[in-house]
Amino acid sequence: MEKPRLSSGQLFNMSFGFLGIQFGWGLQLANMSAIYERLGARPDQVPFLWLAAPMTGLLVQPFIGALSDRTWGRLGRRRPYFLTGAILSTVALFFMPTSTALWMAASLLWILDASINVSMEPFRAFVADKLNTSQRTAGFVMQSFMIGIGASLANAMPFVLSWMGVSGNTPSGIPLTVKYSFQAGAVVFLLAVLWTVITTSEHPPEDMEAWKRQRQERRGIGHVLREVGSAIRDMPVTMRQLAVVQLLTWLGLFCMWLFFVPAVARHIFHAPDAQSPLYAQGMEWGGFTFAFYSITCFVVALALPKLAALTSRKIVHAAALCCGAVALLSLYLIQSRYMLLLTMVGVGIAWASILSMPYAILSSAVPPARMGVYMGVFNFFIVIPEIIASVAFGPLIRALFGESNPNSSLYVVMAGGVCLFIAAALVTLVRDPGGSGAVLAGDADETLLVQESVQPVPSSGLMDPA
Repeated sequence: MEKPRLSSGQLFNMSFGFLGIQFGWGLQLANMSAIYERLGARPDQVPFLWLAAPMTGLLVQPFIGALSDRTWGRLGRRRPYFLTGAILSTVALFFMPTSTALWMAASLLWILDASINVSMEPFRAFVADKLNTSQRTAGFVMQSFMIGIGASLANAMPFVLSWMGVSGNTPSGIPLTVKYSFQAGAVVFLLAVLWTVITTSEHPPEDMEAWKRQRQERRGIGHVLREVGSAIRDMPVTMRQLAVVQLLTWLGLFCMWLFFVPAVARHIFHAPDAQSPLYAQGMEWGGFTFAFYSITCFVVALALPKLAALTSRKIVHAAALCCGAVALLSLYLIQSRYMLLLTMVGVGIAWASILSMPYAILSSAVPPARMGVYMGVFNFFIVIPEIIASVAFGPLIRALFGESNPNSSLYVVMAGGVCLFIAAALVTLVRDPGGSGAVLAGDADETLLVQESVQPVPSSGLMDPA
């Protein structure tokens, strides 16, 4: 079936749910390590407390992908999973800052991360379902745009609330600025996903009877597991090459996310311990600094289709990863809190490409009928680095830097910069079946202008044509 080209307003609608998803994800990444320390965790214990969440994601992502490939109902194929994940994530976000003990916070993080994966994974396949090959780069870039906005809001909110006069802590020591940010994030997450569910339709199977027969033959958990195993075994060459790049990229990102805010509190604000008022100031400023990489992300995202058309997707992605690597390594030389904002420009350039270019390349290399399961398997290479970080970072910190070394968080962030440099080198070896030809030709004809992309409702009405 020939899919119609979508307007920028329709691309906006189908991607708007990602703003809410990233609002929740951004709050989690920017604040959970500090919340754990506030609840009494030592720095070397923090990575282990993140472990349950990625272990769940390792199972959830390909399973949800395979299920969504064979789902069809009143809400379509992918939208039931968006909505279910959003409802569960909303509950976890609301109660997370009321945690009174480490076990409670870790349990809620487990639920939150699994729920976010239920919403997030089908969104990647959603782009490939809805768009012709010539618009897919634009579709993934629009997701980057939404992610940038959502993360900017999430990261800035605790700082803005503090500036507005919100002060004090919960009985367990979590700042009220963080509590109210998480609870606002719960509302934003649900409403944003609902917008996409309501305003965007999905294409039904071309031969519904044949599709129903095939689904009947492939019912049961056993068939789903075999399908996931088959996808791993038959992984295209391009996907295998991208997998290595993703592993190193996301290992570098988790080095940053887990330790950048504590590094700011210790290295820039010179907080003596996690209970110090200086540490709370460092938390707020670190989260605010993250907002700048998110702002950079959604600005840079709009230029990526043109840059990729002029060069190639591989060159754009390698250059962007180098920008992120330089930014993380430069933290060692920085003493001023305001200079941190410049480092986040480099991270934002990398982030915009990380959220779009690998998926655009992958969508050209896998069978359309199995897009969901392959996108789920591809997310293994996001989850595995998180597991590595959770299991290995604690022992490495103790072995290399000492159990209570105040500079350990800084050194881990710098290690993340090294990972991004290696990933940039490996991108050049990836085979891109779409190249810079037909896949990007459509994007060059219909660029994502800010004036168009911010229109929330297309002129044809609330529902996109099927």
